[in-house]
Amino acid sequence: MTPIRRTFTVTEDVRAELGHPVDHPVRRAAAAAVIANPWSGRGVVADLVSDAAPTATALAHELTGRLLAALGGAHRLASFGKAAIVGLDGEGEHGAALIHTPYFGNIFRELVGGTSIIAFSDDRGPAGTALAVPVWHKTANATRSHYQTVPVRIPGAPRADEIVVVAAATDGPRPNARIGDRTTDPAVSLTDLEPQA
Repeated sequence: MTPIRRTFTVTEDVRAELGHPVDHPVRRAAAAAVIANPWSGRGVVADLVSDAAPTATALAHELTGRLLAALGGAHRLASFGKAAIVGLDGEGEHGAALIHTPYFGNIFRELVGGTSIIAFSDDRGPAGTALAVPVWHKTANATRSHYQTVPVRIPGAPRADEIVVVAAATDGPRPNARIGDRTTDPAVSLTDLEPQA
């Protein structure tokens, strides 16, 4: 297990839009951990999964615990997402090894009572790189009202030889969601949208 250097938990409560109270206030939260990149300085490592497994599992437990505390428990968590930001001395695949294997995603999903594939984003950049972490419904990923992003930026991280791993969630849909759902959409194809001569 690669030790955690710093952790962050951020929350945002959206209570009004355009000066009016929203129909459903929503809390958005993200929990992030900054770790040393275990592959930094080792060249192209052929097998990332073996090294990733213990660290990814520990991060899933740590970050999910922080999210659940911020949102009030698994029963309050409605949508989820995950992300990684790799410092400039690493490669994008290093972040993928930590968030896209079952050692992170499956644990995160199980701890929150989810069944959907987890929405994700990743990037490689200098300290302070900002990332918008997409989230969607934890059991019904086609539920359009829950499509949102949780912005994350960790001052001073990741250093060139570090990785930031993020778990994000909300306790409800976007405020004032009103664009329908895939279950109510009309059937639309390219032919339907082409101008008629």
